[in-house]
Amino acid sequence: MNPASSHPITTAGAAVAITGRARIAGVIGWPVDHSLSPVLHGWWLHHYGIDGAYVPLAVRPPDLSAALAALPKLGFAGANVTVPHKQAAAACVDALTPTAQRLGAINTIIIDAHGRRLGDSTDGFGFLENLREGAGHWRADRGPVVVIGAGGAARAIVAALADAGVPEIRLFNRTRERADRLAADLGGPIICRRWEERHAALATASLLINTTTQGMTGQPPLDLDLETLPTEAVVSDLVYVPLLTPLLATAQRRGNAIVDGLGMLLHQARAGFRAWFGIEPQVTAAQRAFLLAALSQHQR
Repeated sequence: MNPASSHPITTAGAAVAITGRARIAGVIGWPVDHSLSPVLHGWWLHHYGIDGAYVPLAVRPPDLSAALAALPKLGFAGANVTVPHKQAAAACVDALTPTAQRLGAINTIIIDAHGRRLGDSTDGFGFLENLREGAGHWRADRGPVVVIGAGGAARAIVAALADAGVPEIRLFNRTRERADRLAADLGGPIICRRWEERHAALATASLLINTTTQGMTGQPPLDLDLETLPTEAVVSDLVYVPLLTPLLATAQRRGNAIVDGLGMLLHQARAGFRAWFGIEPQVTAAQRAFLLAALSQHQR
C-alpha cells in the first residue's frame, strides 16, 4: 500500500487519501450515472486503505473503441464495462479470457504492465454467488429456467446456468434473432421461444431471471404476467436501481422468493478489484448496508 498524501478526496462517503502513485480504474457505460460501482469500489478502497480511485466514465457507443484505447495511455489499471457496451467492448481489447471468448462479451478489463488490455466476464460467477446467498434452497436440477433478454449479461448467466446443470433454459427476447444468435453461439440446453409465449412458459419454471433494463428507474416495467409461475420458483432481477423492481415486488406479493441485483454487482466486482488493486476483497453485510444507504439517496 502506498503512503497517504495530504490531498484527500471524498469517495463512497469517506475521506480516502490518494497520491501521484494511485491506481486508477473505472466503469464505462452509457448512461453511467445509475451505476453503484464507484460507491462499491470506493468502499473497498477506503476499507483496505488503498491508494487508488474508481471513477465513472460516460462513453457514447460511437466513442467506445477510442475510449478503450486511451485507458493504458491514461495510466488506468483497468475498467468495468456496463450496458450497452459489453459485447462491443469484446472486439476492442487485445485479448480475451476463455470465458469471455466463449461469451463474446466482457464486463471487466485488466491492463497489464505492457499496456495490453485483457477482457474478462465475471457476470456469470457474480450471478451464481448472489443466487446462492439469496436463495440457497434453489438447485440447478430443479427444473427449467426462464431468462428474459439476450444481451451481454444474459450470455454470461445462460452459460453459467448451463455449466451448473440446468436441464432447460427458455430464452425470450423481443428481437428473436438476437436470442437465436445467443443460443447458436453457446449451445447447450437453450430453447428460444417467441416473445408472445413468455407468459405461458413460466408454468413449470424453477427460476425466472430478468436480464434486461426493463424496470430500471426511468424505464418501463417488464411486461410479464406471473400468473402461471409456481410459487416455489425463485425470481431474480439484475436491475438494482430500484432495488425492488416492479417484477420483484409482484413476485414477492404472490409468495415467490426473490433475489435482487445488488449481490450480483458485489460479487462480479471481486475479480476486477483484485487485479487492479492487489487485494482479494470480501463482500460483507456492512458493505451491502452502505450500498443500500447510497441507493436510497440515489432514488430520492
